[in-house]
Amino acid sequence: MRFNSKVIHGGQEPDKAYGAVMPPIYQTSTFAQTSPGNHRGFQYSRSANPTRTALENAMASIENGNYGLAFASGLAAIDAVLKLLNPGDEVISTNDLYGGSYRLFKKIFENYGIVFHFMDMEEVSLVQDQINERTKMIWLETPTNPLMNIIDIEAVSQLATANGLLLAVDNTFATPYLQKPLDLGADIVMHSATKYLGGHSDVVLGALVVKDEELAKRLYFIQNASGAVSGPMDSFLVLRGIKTLHVRMQRHCENAEAIAHFLRKHPKVDTVYWPGFEEHPNHDIAKKQMVNFGGMLSFVPKGSDYKVTLQFVERLKIFTLAESLGGVESLVGHPASMSHGSMSKQERDKAGIADALIRLSVGIEDVDDLIEDLSQALDESLI
Repeated sequence: MRFNSKVIHGGQEPDKAYGAVMPPIYQTSTFAQTSPGNHRGFQYSRSANPTRTALENAMASIENGNYGLAFASGLAAIDAVLKLLNPGDEVISTNDLYGGSYRLFKKIFENYGIVFHFMDMEEVSLVQDQINERTKMIWLETPTNPLMNIIDIEAVSQLATANGLLLAVDNTFATPYLQKPLDLGADIVMHSATKYLGGHSDVVLGALVVKDEELAKRLYFIQNASGAVSGPMDSFLVLRGIKTLHVRMQRHCENAEAIAHFLRKHPKVDTVYWPGFEEHPNHDIAKKQMVNFGGMLSFVPKGSDYKVTLQFVERLKIFTLAESLGGVESLVGHPASMSHGSMSKQERDKAGIADALIRLSVGIEDVDDLIEDLSQALDESLI
């Protein structure tokens, strides 16, 4: 089954009770048993719920995995992955990853003896130098948040396999519509399903997808034992969102491409970060492992500072200044004070995240309206 059909039918079947085409919202905490242990497949909704199971099956299908797990948030999903590790284990990760992931790594799990190394992974050969006998996992984003760096998943996978390491990929920006990390050798795919999978800025949810049965069993145990599961209503909303993922991503990509080219030509814009440009450092890798270049981009206004950047984002009328991304509406964010505010300025500078950097989540509105909005904000700002 091809992707555009999988998002609607993959892993899905009519509800067994009444044949409902869309899985119902099983808003219940527990399920009746005829005798202890004798039930219809569900006992308690922390362990499993029919609506959540339908979502997990759908997510596994669209990522070409065998097992899906839904969590209360993307960070809850990452938390579960890190609980596969033991004190003293080491993790190699990208240096410009999402600020919430960085905060979880540094402020929570370092307290339990996990050691994290952050580095530029665009040159995969450099990753080998960071591996030692305590390294157990490589965690990467591609495209990265917020600088849109591209990492060769297949090359990192070969390196991880050769060294007996787990490879986990945050696929939130790309979505399985654009790239499938499991097919490229990753062991674990993570999504903040709050973003493109849900697609409507009305739910918070996280997801993991794997192929390996033993790894799935370990993660299912952590999911059940720790309890950070998604509720049935949230699961329903993301399942509904997935069904239109393909058509939404087509428009996100089309609009982002037009805006990237508009910004690059604008006299008040210095640098645009978008992997679709041929001069992007890993443009060829993006072409190889992605179907298109996504709906996210970042840019730095020419000669601007923090104050001028704030004036620009406050002048926007269609782009909404808000946290998050991946919804049908266009959003603008200031990474230094928003998504990456938990990182110190020194840490942001080391990762290349400038104070003036602006991140756009390009929605599915009419692209001419979006360009006009950006144009008026740039023209009226004090750049």
